[in-house]
Amino acid sequence: MKKLLLLILMILMGFTCFAGSVYVMDSGKPDLVIWIAPYKSQADLCVYVAPHRSEARGKDEIWYFEKYRSSADIKIKITKYKSQADLKIYYVKYKSEAGWRKSHPWMGRLH
Repeated sequence: MKKLLLLILMILMGFTCFAGSVYVMDSGKPDLVIWIAPYKSQADLCVYVAPHRSEARGKDEIWYFEKYRSSADIKIKITKYKSQADLKIYYVKYKSEAGWRKSHPWMGRLH
């Protein structure tokens, strides 16, 4: 019985979703349209790009860019125009600088 429970637990852990994994789309309907702000003061969210997928788990502010659409938690499209964006982001150099700058409808929904 313990072995069966352990097996089920291991299988479920294998299907755990890594939040913050992002795929950038060229065409099609994205989950979110973003605009990359040139200044931190213009952004809703400051984003740190993680080198490893596991660092982005459960965090809106830490993203990991996926190579394949099917592996991503959220599909985004980047726009040139601020007015077309659902979310305005600014890339930060350090993980400690990442986070929401103001309250936003997408807060807590990116994972």
